[in-house]
Amino acid sequence: MAEEKDTKTTQSDDQKEVSKKEAVTEEKTVVKTESTEEKKALSKEDKADTKEIKEKKSEEEAAKTPIVPVKKKKKLRRQIQRGRAYIRSSYNNTVVSLTDLHGNLLAWSSSGLLGFRGAKKATTYAATQVAADVDEKVQKYGLRDIEVYIKGVGSGREAALRALAQKGYGITKIKDMTPIPHNGCRPKKPRRV
Repeated sequence: MAEEKDTKTTQSDDQKEVSKKEAVTEEKTVVKTESTEEKKALSKEDKADTKEIKEKKSEEEAAKTPIVPVKKKKKLRRQIQRGRAYIRSSYNNTVVSLTDLHGNLLAWSSSGLLGFRGAKKATTYAATQVAADVDEKVQKYGLRDIEVYIKGVGSGREAALRALAQKGYGITKIKDMTPIPHNGCRPKKPRRV
């Protein structure tokens, strides 16, 4: 009898332990499901809260900081002391270009650009106006000394050169680059006026 009691107690103890384990596992699963649902709910709330907090902070920062327009970087103007002037004077027009010593264009102008039309483009007055316009455009570079290269046989070549000299440029060199044929192409027949 004593053995039966011992076996009964051990069985009942075993059953109790098994039932406790089952209860614990059920509790764990319930707790796990509850905790995951709570975590999801909390994470949604946290996300909403963080969004609201970020929006409030951004609104506060926007209210605190004054609106300042973005400044564009200024291009640094290089100062060029010496350069070249190219005067191209034809029967119909006068074009003056100013470059640096490497041939990079700084400014140019022509009598047609200034509004002269027809026969007025080839006049000496138009050539002086062209030289004055180019001088205005080049003032920002600080150009002082120029080498002058003249091409063409129009009436504006001398006038443009004089106008540049009057503007205060130091002329270090004058070169006539008018192309001359050496028994090349047949010339045009003479113009009948």
